Amino acid sequence: MMTRQFRLVLSIFVLFLFSVRSQAAVSSIDLGSESLKVAVVNLKPGQSPITIAINEMSKRKSPALVAFQSGTRLLGEEAAGIVARYPDKVYSQLRDMVGKPYKHVKGFIDSMYLPFDIVEDSRGAVSFKIDDNVTGYSIEELLAMILSYAANLAEFHSKVPVKDAVISVPPYFGQAERKGLLQAARLAGINALCLINEHSGAALQYGIDKDFSNGSRHVIFYDMGSSSTYAALVYYSAYNAKEFGKTVSVNQFQVKDVRWDSELGGQNMELRLVEYFADEFNKQLGNGVDVRKSPKAMAKLKKQVKRTKEILSANTMAPLSIESFYDDRDFRSTITREKFEELCADLWERSLTPVKEVLKHSGLKLDDIFAVELIGGATRVPKLQAKLQEFLGRKELDKHLDADEAIVLGAALHAANLSDGIKLNRKLGMIDGSSYGFVIELDGPGLSENDSNKQLLVPRMKKLPSKMFRTIIHNKDFGVSLAYESEDLLPPGLLSPVFAQYAVSGLAEASEKYSSRNLSSPIKTNLHFSLSRSGIISLDRAEAVIEISEWVEVPKKNLSIENTTTASSNKSVEVGVDAEKASEENKESLNSDGVLTNTSDTTVEEPSTVDLGTEKKLRKRTFRVPLKIVEKTIGPGMSLSKESLAEAKGKLEALDKKDAERRKTAELKNNLEAYIYSTKEKLESEDFEKISSADERQSFIQKLDEVQEWLYTDGEDATAKEFQEHLDSLKTAGDPIFFRFKELTERPAAVEYSQKYLDQLQQVCVILLF
Repeated sequence: MMTRQFRLVLSIFVLFLFSVRSQAAVSSIDLGSESLKVAVVNLKPGQSPITIAINEMSKRKSPALVAFQSGTRLLGEEAAGIVARYPDKVYSQLRDMVGKPYKHVKGFIDSMYLPFDIVEDSRGAVSFKIDDNVTGYSIEELLAMILSYAANLAEFHSKVPVKDAVISVPPYFGQAERKGLLQAARLAGINALCLINEHSGAALQYGIDKDFSNGSRHVIFYDMGSSSTYAALVYYSAYNAKEFGKTVSVNQFQVKDVRWDSELGGQNMELRLVEYFADEFNKQLGNGVDVRKSPKAMAKLKKQVKRTKEILSANTMAPLSIESFYDDRDFRSTITREKFEELCADLWERSLTPVKEVLKHSGLKLDDIFAVELIGGATRVPKLQAKLQEFLGRKELDKHLDADEAIVLGAALHAANLSDGIKLNRKLGMIDGSSYGFVIELDGPGLSENDSNKQLLVPRMKKLPSKMFRTIIHNKDFGVSLAYESEDLLPPGLLSPVFAQYAVSGLAEASEKYSSRNLSSPIKTNLHFSLSRSGIISLDRAEAVIEISEWVEVPKKNLSIENTTTASSNKSVEVGVDAEKASEENKESLNSDGVLTNTSDTTVEEPSTVDLGTEKKLRKRTFRVPLKIVEKTIGPGMSLSKESLAEAKGKLEALDKKDAERRKTAELKNNLEAYIYSTKEKLESEDFEKISSADERQSFIQKLDEVQEWLYTDGEDATAKEFQEHLDSLKTAGDPIFFRFKELTERPAAVEYSQKYLDQLQQVCVILLF
């Protein structure tokens, strides 16, 4: 009986585990300069495990925008809807501003004709003044709003909570950018499993369904997005491994190199068109007018130019038409593909640089490259493809991946691999590398010239994740600086290669504490560093290693022979090495096996113990003393303080609450409006005339008219509570009528069902009687 109960409980428990597992979901977010994509991994029966989350407009790609209008926050498609009318209130390009100094961001937004009101914060980063000109938001806070919007898309799509996510970043993101993005994710309530380089996400998606056991290959991934361009060299191969006692082939890839141009993308082409059409309009208008000084006009022109560029990818000529472009004047023009290519002449040659650098530093030839995969929206431009084909000597470029979704789908695979609750039956080993090399520099009194010099800590393309340590001989407190290896290869906007500074203390105190002891060697300090999956390097811990030598008294080993016995010449008793002195009295000797041999017939008393006293021995002891580490990093790369984080969290929660109230208000307003229209239509039908009097209907219609008039006048800005109260009052008056209408319409079916039941009951009675 107990066995059956146990099996039953075990079966229920297993089913529970499967049900919990099936509800688990993780997501990936491909956050771009202008847009974002979200993928969800959810193991639901009957559907693909990885799907793209669609937004409120049923689109697979959403605008990465946040706007503030009259105290209301708008995200995604809602924000995109007002960008032409309120360009100063719709914040874009936020990903490219995180971790950047104020001056760099100011120059960037001016070049992009973005009329944002920004100020420099205490860190030297940017803070955005919102439309009330009082509230200010850091770049992390605005990014958190966009990431929260992405997380909501994931949850709405999967219908289950989704807190874990992998977020993609461009390869040129440095330490400040990566830390800032992770901090924004935390503010958004997202548990970022890690950041993944965009090219690694694309490489995962490329290799997941391929077999490399028959041969390895080199593949270049070329990505030109809206704001940047990079080329990544990836090596695919396979190795043999044991699985359930069998030898299986496991595919893997390693990122060998990546090179980029962080200031070259589709936006550069669009800006050439913007300048061209702005000059043309200024010439038409005359009078010294410059349309560039009108933020609204430039917002309209940028929006239309994007569409014009897309048309030119498929046609040799494209129109441009903007109504009320400037000062109520319309603007219409056309441009040929040839003219467009002429305007961007220098960009085509520049676009080849990342590929050339990858080949140069790898030592590979063009014939060694198996494929060149194109990703990124801007790679659809015909002239760009033609230049790549010409340089690579290929008739066709490889387009096996979805140019828009390859990164987010590959990132989703990585999220599933890192998740505890989801496992996919797909295996592809991934070895990613750090885009930057890092050096360490120490500063403090008494440091040797060798220790104080810069030393390479992490070479470029070092495997992620990794751990490193350095040992120095020093007995005083000192400082540690981390910097990029090459000043010629710095993240965009960074003026100094140093990005982190630490103060290591406690060493002088430890040195003083042990100075009176006999040091066997100089005091050492071990510094332990880690390079995370997200590509972030940090000094995790430091310890002083102190070795001392000291004389200690230890008891000599005693000779103790147990059991009274007569030891013949052939008997032996095992003893320790210290029995040598006693052997002289007993005429004993130790043989080569360390065994005490008695050569005469002697009776041994029980017990017989020889007290040999103590002796001094030199012993070495090692002490490891943890040292205190305080980060001293300053500048835009600084993380938000605990106080700032708490304040930001409160601001975001208040906005979320306000947004929820706004959605609820809009929903109740729509419900009230729908009730009025549908009820009026129903009251005009003949069926309602059968179950209500003319006076009753007229009175109800009058109430409906009154509420409808209020809805479009005083009720325009009403609260959710007011909409609900008006809806309840109308239902109170209308429910009795609708109840009678329900009775009228459902009575025939009820009568028919009752008649069938009575007929069946009658048949049963007949059977029972006879």
